[in-house]
Amino acid sequence: MRKKIEEIFFLGQDSTSRKDFEARDTGIIHVLKLFSPGTAMRTSLDDMLRAKMGALIVIDKEGIFNIVDGGFRVNCKFSTQRLVELAKMDGAIILSKDMKKILYSNALLVPSMNIKTRETGTRHKAAERTAKQINSIVIAVSERKNKVTIYCGEEKHILEKSSEILRRATETLQILEKQKESYDDELSHLNVLEVTNLTTTNDVCNILQRIEVIRRASEMVRRYLIELGKEGIIVSMRLKELTKNLSKEREMLLKDYFRDNHIHADDILSNMDLDSLLETATISKILFEELSDKPISPIGLRILNKTNLQSEIINLIKDNFGLEKIFATPEEGLINIFKDKEKVKFISQELSSLREKILAGKKI
Repeated sequence: MRKKIEEIFFLGQDSTSRKDFEARDTGIIHVLKLFSPGTAMRTSLDDMLRAKMGALIVIDKEGIFNIVDGGFRVNCKFSTQRLVELAKMDGAIILSKDMKKILYSNALLVPSMNIKTRETGTRHKAAERTAKQINSIVIAVSERKNKVTIYCGEEKHILEKSSEILRRATETLQILEKQKESYDDELSHLNVLEVTNLTTTNDVCNILQRIEVIRRASEMVRRYLIELGKEGIIVSMRLKELTKNLSKEREMLLKDYFRDNHIHADDILSNMDLDSLLETATISKILFEELSDKPISPIGLRILNKTNLQSEIINLIKDNFGLEKIFATPEEGLINIFKDKEKVKFISQELSSLREKILAGKKI
């Protein structure tokens, strides 16, 4: 399983942490919706690929006409058929900023030759340099390689077939499902440990590790869903089921064990590279600054939120300083806190019922 997780997160390459992954995608992720299956632009690009045509398409941006030579003004409404027909000509096609109009066709792009490019073909070199120079979106359709490359400023993305993206999304979702099953088992085990005051730092790190792996995998699936568009509806529904309440559970866990430092702990966990994340001992060392497994007690925020004691939780936590003390507090002690026998009776029943459910292994 570890090997499969490493493959999904591209271990050994440059995707080391969740924030790194987000940072790399910031420049291009927002444009992928424009090219998702079902859109007019994607239909046009697919038609070009099927016809084995090449094309160079630029989205209008300030400064574009400083690097355009020749061509003729079209200024017509965008349509799939028109774009495909104009792509039969040499030169670049320039679309309006909202991609609703075709402005120019058969234009020659002459970006600065000083801009570095890793591309080899003339069309792709021009596309990459143009995207970098004017910080715009440029699409290069290769007739020889039969693929579409999108350049967005400094970023590059190869537009893959929906079937390939769906395969990756499904595979990642399968890993996520197995991780979720393990997470549910570990969470039930943690519930028992918490109410019996047997929790250790390793127990907490195990569950936090599982949540973070699920979160990162789910973010990758969401990225695939953007590219899939309407074709990813079923995957999207399943993803929502698997990640329901996960963020809230994570927040409660961090508050339970790190108190006022929970935001700092969240940042550490989010920035952790995959090598560290997959080693519980490393997580414990970084988060708890402990080399060995040691007993630890939660304040009880997560467990108590499973009850109907929403308005009483703050007072219970404030006056008892630990979940084990809350369960051990007799009714006389609760009366000193709430000054109401009926309320105390209700609280005692809720706590007793919760404890019984947890020890019986029931889902809460």
